[in-house]
Order: sequence, then structure tokens, then C-alpha cells
Amino acid sequence: MESISAFEMIKVGIGPSSSHTMGPWRAAEMFTATLAQKNLLESTIQLKVELYGSLAKTGIGHGTDVAVLLGLSGEDYTSIDTTLIDEKIARIKAEQKIQLGAQKWLAFSYAEDLIFHFTESLPFHPNGMRFSAWQTDESCYSETYFSVGGGFVVQENQSENKAGSKVTPYPCHNAEAIERNCAALNLCMSDLVMLNEQTWRSKEEIVAQCLNIWNEIKSCIWRGTHREGILPGGLNVKRKAAGINRKLLEGKSYSNREEWIEAVKSTGRNFTAINKWISCFALAVNEENAAFGRIITAPTNGASGVLPAVLMYASCFTDDFDDDKIVRFIITAGEIGTLFKKNATISAAMGGCQAEIGVSSSMAAAGLTEVMGGSVGQVLMAAEIAMEHHLGMTCDPIGGLVQVPCIERNSMGAIKAITASNIALESDPEAACVSLDEVIKSMWETALDMNSKYKETSEGGLAVNISVGLAEC
Repeated sequence: MESISAFEMIKVGIGPSSSHTMGPWRAAEMFTATLAQKNLLESTIQLKVELYGSLAKTGIGHGTDVAVLLGLSGEDYTSIDTTLIDEKIARIKAEQKIQLGAQKWLAFSYAEDLIFHFTESLPFHPNGMRFSAWQTDESCYSETYFSVGGGFVVQENQSENKAGSKVTPYPCHNAEAIERNCAALNLCMSDLVMLNEQTWRSKEEIVAQCLNIWNEIKSCIWRGTHREGILPGGLNVKRKAAGINRKLLEGKSYSNREEWIEAVKSTGRNFTAINKWISCFALAVNEENAAFGRIITAPTNGASGVLPAVLMYASCFTDDFDDDKIVRFIITAGEIGTLFKKNATISAAMGGCQAEIGVSSSMAAAGLTEVMGGSVGQVLMAAEIAMEHHLGMTCDPIGGLVQVPCIERNSMGAIKAITASNIALESDPEAACVSLDEVIKSMWETALDMNSKYKETSEGGLAVNISVGLAEC
């Protein structure tokens, strides 16, 4: 089994969905790149995109249509100016043409050339899409892709596209292997992960990448706590983070991000206040995510607020928190994410929300336990506890939007992660009744048994019992 870097699980992304936005965006880029490689780009005269299964059913609410158009246009979601997205899409629709791969102008009708197959799914995965390009010689070149969660993309009949996949010196494909390797090398978990991560990049690059992720997290939370108004999509969901931030700060002044963080720290360590701050941090991220903002995918966008909220909590309200702890937190959390990716799923379309909020909570619990001085056993125990109490969680977004119940659910996942860490730090892992490997196995079995209507289709649960278009949420 090939290893997966922690930075494939925690990375810069764009809202509102890793599987429905980032994945299709990436697939569109892959298709245009293939056309260029095969010298078919200039001879393309017509283009069609077909979305199947969950991508069709909740595609509009998740921004799949937007992602596909921007990906085909050669835009990069890690660097695009997110404030210009609406303008770019409006222009494509109005002018009915697209610049394929940022090179070839092509007639393109949003209404006729982007097709939603609401009642049809492709084999292998619910998030299927097909791109077809007709040529001047009347031939047609097509490719089918599947967005399998966390921004990962699989091309039909090919192995999963994992950039730079390699076998690490100390493979850790399950929790038992992590524990065994740490014992044999007499290392804590983050030190073991650091050794393995050097398969892809130097130690200096690993540290720099972690600190870049931390910088993006702080910026995202800062933006989210200072933006008010109504989120896009039609549900009329009001942003909450800015109001909570303002109330908790009680008039404290600041003029930039770092001064704001110091102001947050100065509010003290009252349990109720800290609890509210954790929720505020998580809400801030996911409100940004819902508005096509730049976020950190960890391991998905729907769950992107959990890990940042826990990391910001640790930075603001625990002692002696420094850059070294940031690095250890991130790589430990990322490694836990790879276990779920390899042995279960991180896709809500495959496993419901347990595969998103549950996995993210498990990752954050492990990261926090590592930097709080937990043993390897306690780190794995914290990850297990967090997932154990998310088992069976369905994905039933109202209106197909990553808003209700998704945004508030991130706050709950963050609190559960911290609780799981606290329990593990006060426990003897040898006495645990359930192992992390066993809970991952149980999570996957639950995913397989779960009715498809609870897997990001908006055909069950809250999605059908709550009226779309509420005046206020």
C-alpha cells in the first residue's frame, strides 16, 4: 500500500466542498491538461460536462457548476482571487463562451453543455463526472472522473491520483503499525511522522509547510470573525461568528490580525468564554467556506472548521504553545487522517458526515493530545474516542448547501475533539475497550450499511423535513 502524506489531508482549499468543488475543479484541470498533452486542445470545437449522482443532486448548492467552469478555464483554486469568482462565472454565462485551459476560446452554453443527471449514478463512486470534447474531424474524446473526498480525484479505470505517492521507511497504514513503529524506534508519534514525511520533502520544508498552513488558518478565522451578513445560496443563513467575536471582546481594540489574537488571549480562561471562542473559531471558518472563501481542507471542506478551531484554542488558551507544537499538531492530525482515507472513507457521499466531521474531530483530538504531552497510546485513544461518538452521523444538507447543519456541526466536532483529548490524557490506553483500528473498521461498515439518501444527496433527514427558503436561520 502506498503511503499518503499528512499534507494531502491538511491543505489549502476553497469552499464550499472538497468533494463537490475542489474535486470537480481538479478533474476539469486534469481533462484540459490531457487535451493539451494529446494536442487536442486547439482542435476542440464543442465541449460537454455531465455530472452524476451526488454531484448532480447537490451540485448547485455545493458550487460544482462553478468549480467545473473555473477549472476548465485554467484557474487554480489555491491562488484565485475569490472575490472575482462571481464575476468570472457571470461572464461565462452571459457571453456563452469559455477559454479552455486559458488558451482556446470555445462556445459554451451553461444551460445546454453542463448536464445534471439527477437520477443516474456511475459505478465505483457517487461523485462521478464525464468530460467530452468533440474535434474538427468529428471524433469525440471523453474522460470520466470520480471525486472521492478531500479533493482527491480518481480517473476511471486508473489508480487514485495521489501526487508523489511513495512508500515511507516506516509504513503506517493502521494504528497498530504506528504504535509498533514508535515503540521500536522509541519515538513519539509526531517524531515518527516527521521521519516518514521526509520521503516527500525536507524537514525544513515540512516545518515551513506547517507554518504556512497555520498562517492560512489564522487568516481564515480572522476574516470569518470580521464579516457579517447573509451567506449565499438562498437559505438566508446569517453569519454568527462576527457577532460572537464582538460580544466576547467587550470593546477591546486592535488594528490587525495579530493584535486581534492577543486581544482574544486577554479575555482570560473562563470555561464558558473559552467554550464560546471555540465555537466562534469553527463558525468563522465554515462561514468563509460557505461563501467560496479560501480555507484549509482538513480533511474535507465541510469539516474544515474543526481542526482550525482546536488548533486556535490550543494557541490561545494553553501554556507554552510555540511553532514546534504547531508542527507536531498538524503532522500528527494529518497522519490520523490518512488512516481513515486508506481504511474507510473521508467522503460524505460514501459514508455520511461521520466521514467528514467525525474524521476531522478524530484528527484534531490526536493533534491536541500529542502537543499536550500524551503518549502514543493516548494520542490514538483520543482519535478513537472522537470518532466513536460520531459513528452513524448522516450527511443531509438542506438545499444541498454546506450550511445547515454543516456549519454548526463543526463547532460540535471541535468540542468533541477537545473532550476526547481530555479523556485520553487522563486514561490508561491499555485499559481501553475499543482500539482506533476497530473504530475505523466499524465506521466503514456503518458507511456501507447507511441508506444512500443520507449520503450527501439532500434526499433524507433535515434536507426533506425543513423548508428551503427560511426567512432566518
